[in-house]
Amino acid sequence: MEPKFLSAQQVLLTTLVFKLAVMALLATMLVRYRRFRHILIFERRGLRDRLIFAFALGIPLAGGAAARVLLHYDAADLTLEGAFLVGLIGGPYAGAIVGAAVALPALFAGEFIALPFAVGCGFAGGGLRELCPKEAIWHFSPFVFSSLPRRFWQLFRHFKVDWQVVLLLAPIALELLRQLLGLRFGAHRLFHLAPTSAPMLVLVVLATVLSVAAPIKIWNNARIEHRLQEQEKLLMAARLSALANQINPHFLFNTLTSIASLVRSQPETARMVIHRLSALLRRLMRSQDHFITLREELSSVDDYLDIEVIRFGPQLRVQKEIDPATLDVLVPSMILQPIIENSIKHGLSRKVGGGRILIRARRHDGAATIEVLDDGLGMTPERLSEAFQGGIGLSNVSERLRVIYGEGCQLRLESTLDHGTAVRMEIPDTAVAEVRASA
Repeated sequence: MEPKFLSAQQVLLTTLVFKLAVMALLATMLVRYRRFRHILIFERRGLRDRLIFAFALGIPLAGGAAARVLLHYDAADLTLEGAFLVGLIGGPYAGAIVGAAVALPALFAGEFIALPFAVGCGFAGGGLRELCPKEAIWHFSPFVFSSLPRRFWQLFRHFKVDWQVVLLLAPIALELLRQLLGLRFGAHRLFHLAPTSAPMLVLVVLATVLSVAAPIKIWNNARIEHRLQEQEKLLMAARLSALANQINPHFLFNTLTSIASLVRSQPETARMVIHRLSALLRRLMRSQDHFITLREELSSVDDYLDIEVIRFGPQLRVQKEIDPATLDVLVPSMILQPIIENSIKHGLSRKVGGGRILIRARRHDGAATIEVLDDGLGMTPERLSEAFQGGIGLSNVSERLRVIYGEGCQLRLESTLDHGTAVRMEIPDTAVAEVRASA
């Protein structure tokens, strides 16, 4: 069987396809690095960021040009596209640096026009960046061809610059210039993919445009993903603030109501409650964090319980069973106070002879389990099923836990009529680590 060889036209088509693949692969690999993504996301780039961006692209592009010179692998040579792209994203000097680096292998091979042409492509991209709105650059994509008729119609109708058309025409003009210089001085002075026909010339130009547009599209997707993540974080913080702000007025209203009832009958006690309340509010105002350690949360609870003990007297007993290993676990701030307030208000305040509240925390199976138990009046099964539907306290806490840790981490209630109620929550260690990292 005789071997079959590709025609010149087939070789050119294969080269163009691999050229696009090389550029897309390089763009995808670079965007995986955190430092490179940071440079893409923020438009204000210092000299160091510009140099990092230039070398990140310049080194592999120069290697591709060297592979073309030494191994005759034409698909690896992205001199025009690389220099123009770096100038468009990083500025004229970054584009010129990459253009010079990529042209050096060709210059050593005797292609004397390669250096001024590549540096010129870098400056062309950088100059266009200075003129063009920055967001218009990121909107440039391989799909711009689908809207060309509409864009040209609007261009001639309104006589207004369409930067997408300008960004499209720039690499087309540079590729046509390279073709003309290559024809005038020969491939031994400036490398170019010589088309065999007019349709092949169109494909060569199209490949150049796509080699510039594809990386921009890949990098813009990374920028959009970053913005969505930031919006999700801000939305979550806003929801937590709204939920937390529901708790403080709720607690403040109840405490002020108690003070009002004590002012005439027990003025000294009312003054002491006001003093404790001011200390608690100062603590809350100093801390703007959504997450604090369990140790800090228990300290805030102590201030609250001091107020409640003054109100209810010695008939209110508080006990703690806290595993020392849980004290440094991060928990949502003001997560225990509404639960304890609910126990006192609905479980103990109407019980003859007072009662006891037990706060317990322990570690188990990679999570911190926190419990608030009381020996109050308890609830019937019907009332227990409606516990999260009325009032603010428990429903707020449950919603905060759901927002932070997901559907599987909400309050669990157990209650027996005339024996008391137990409220449990679990704070997963993995979720706490993620919250701390994103804070």
